[in-house]
Amino acid sequence: MKYENAVTPSDAQMKGFFENDHGKPISMVNLLKFKDKAEYPEDHELHGKDMSGAEAYAIYGMAVTKIITDLGGEMRFFGDVQRLMLGEVEELWDQVAIAKYPSRQAMVDMMMSEEYNAIHAHRDAGLAGQLNIETVEE
Repeated sequence: MKYENAVTPSDAQMKGFFENDHGKPISMVNLLKFKDKAEYPEDHELHGKDMSGAEAYAIYGMAVTKIITDLGGEMRFFGDVQRLMLGEVEELWDQVAIAKYPSRQAMVDMMMSEEYNAIHAHRDAGLAGQLNIETVEE
């Protein structure tokens, strides 16, 4: 099985996200890989600050949790990856996070909000890549 971490979805992935919206709540399983050192743009107030990617992403994580909650969702789980119990991968992710949204549209609303755009720099500064898996409860 091949996998590739990414920071943004491909056009095909975004198109699929908007097709056949079932309107049900979704939970996004995030397998997160952080940069060793945070990389903020030159015009950002934290540019040049000695900070790990995990620290930068933690700023984003705390703020995005509030946004998700305000939209009627919840952060279901955050945890550091310790080891691989079963299977094989070349490199482990650093953290797993599971966020529940009332619908796909709620997630889109979050991503389009001014509040989200204000914190996005922390995500970009800290995140080397991730896998983001949409799930629906049965």
